Amino acid sequence: MKTSVRTFAVCVTAFTMAAVIPTRVAFAAENGALLDRLFDGKITATQRINACFELRGKADAETIRAMSRALDDPDLLACAADNLRIASAVEALQHALSNDNPQVRAAAARQLGSFEKPELLEALSIAARDQNALVATNALAGLSQYREPVVVPYLAGLAKMGGMIGDMAIERLAQLDSGGALSIARDLIGSSQIPDKLYAMRVMGSFGDASDLPGLEKIAASDSENLTRHDRGFGLMPPINLSRAAKAAMASIESRN
Repeated sequence: MKTSVRTFAVCVTAFTMAAVIPTRVAFAAENGALLDRLFDGKITATQRINACFELRGKADAETIRAMSRALDDPDLLACAADNLRIASAVEALQHALSNDNPQVRAAAARQLGSFEKPELLEALSIAARDQNALVATNALAGLSQYREPVVVPYLAGLAKMGGMIGDMAIERLAQLDSGGALSIARDLIGSSQIPDKLYAMRVMGSFGDASDLPGLEKIAASDSENLTRHDRGFGLMPPINLSRAAKAAMASIESRN
């Protein structure tokens, strides 16, 4: 009886292996064909992008290497970055932060933020200081995906810098740590940069108190600090009146008192 059971088990195992092995071979062949199409210069960009989408969800080492390589292809960059995120290829994306191409660095930074891993905060914070605005804004977008307080010190450090990234950082910081954002806003109100003042007044209007009114009153008393047409680049931004913004912040504070 034992011999019969053992013989039956061996037969089942052999049958299972006979079914599985061809399936694995077929899968590997299909996967290999898709990987070859990614970089086939004889087919159209659309066909190569479709091959990239068909590889979505695959996390084997060969596919990860191919997606890392595909980041350098402008046609495949967006798809490859998404695929690496879906495959949880954190190491590959982190390595892409040092790529010479700013578009690759930008895509990697945004995708890395989705993992919300504390160990990635330093790298994203450095990327948010990148001289290339595309990289910096995408890194800030990556940091803004964090929902836990662990990100607060990094946002605060960027907010204190002022400028475009600092202003974006203080806006996100205000959602996570209003007290910290208010403290930074009280310093930024003295900035020579009009956008810094505007973001500072926005935070002060939302979270400030009566002690902020004297400083705001000084700004409200003057109509001379406007963002002129020259300062507005191509003139697509509407005129910005600091006096009006200060009065709005004061009204918000007074409504709470």
